Amino acid sequence: MTIKCANVVCAIIMTAGLVSRTDISQAQVQSMKVQTGGGSPYTLIGTEVWDVPDPVSHRGYQVFVSLPASYQKEPSRRYPVLFVTDAMYGFPVISQISRRLNVERVRIQDFLLVGLSYGNGEDGTLSRDRDYTPTPNGPHDTPAGAVLGHGPAYQAYLRDHVMPFIAQRYRTDPRRSLFLGHSYGGLLGAQILFTDPGMFSGYILGSPSLWYDKHHIFDMEAAYAARHHDLPAKVYMYVGEYEGKPRNPVDDLVADNRELEERLKKRKYPNLVLKSEVLNDEDHLSVAPRGFTHGLKYLLPAR
Repeated sequence: MTIKCANVVCAIIMTAGLVSRTDISQAQVQSMKVQTGGGSPYTLIGTEVWDVPDPVSHRGYQVFVSLPASYQKEPSRRYPVLFVTDAMYGFPVISQISRRLNVERVRIQDFLLVGLSYGNGEDGTLSRDRDYTPTPNGPHDTPAGAVLGHGPAYQAYLRDHVMPFIAQRYRTDPRRSLFLGHSYGGLLGAQILFTDPGMFSGYILGSPSLWYDKHHIFDMEAAYAARHHDLPAKVYMYVGEYEGKPRNPVDDLVADNRELEERLKKRKYPNLVLKSEVLNDEDHLSVAPRGFTHGLKYLLPAR
């Protein structure tokens, strides 16, 4: 019998030659509580990696999936799904935050976590510069050779290929698809919010790069408001205290976040639920884990 092994733990075990394909099942791998050892890479237990290429751009991408502990125990249950950009960082951090929050008591609902990787074999900075930005007009310090402005194409890839892939393979709640992005990832989330808000029911926009291309995202917000009388979504925005003046006099992310918050509140959208926070003693790099935690508690509060 040949067993198709998609779980990263299984892949590492087989690569190390510890067992043959006929000696192990997917269920056995999922139940393992120890690392492989022998100098093998550290593995996040209970995770899976899938190749989901983009047939339009012909680029290879992977998605990382983390299943809640209850997934196997409750076979009839459907789960909300959180899609996170910059998966090399965000996926393991959020995976562990979500588990830790519920150690002593249930604070957030169980959910499926889906990490969105960079292009296969690509430098992460160049991949995110291309896929997470709405226009080709990048900042002056953009790396040489970088391509920008493919955010709309990447958004279509998520909508038409990644989200259906996950929905077909896992017990997801189609009414509860959530998005989390930080920095350029937050900019991508804002782009989706103002072009196809129903793509996700909830958004965590972390320190979003609203300054990009002379605050182009504010033009997108205004264009959406001119055509719509509602914005049905639950949105949490966070930014670190030290991302504003005086430390960042040019790209003042604190002021930008407040500007977007004020704009959205003035629209008086009947079905927009919005919360924005400036997290003290944090900068652009340190704020993410804390913002992730607050965002999870806001979008997925225990029932």
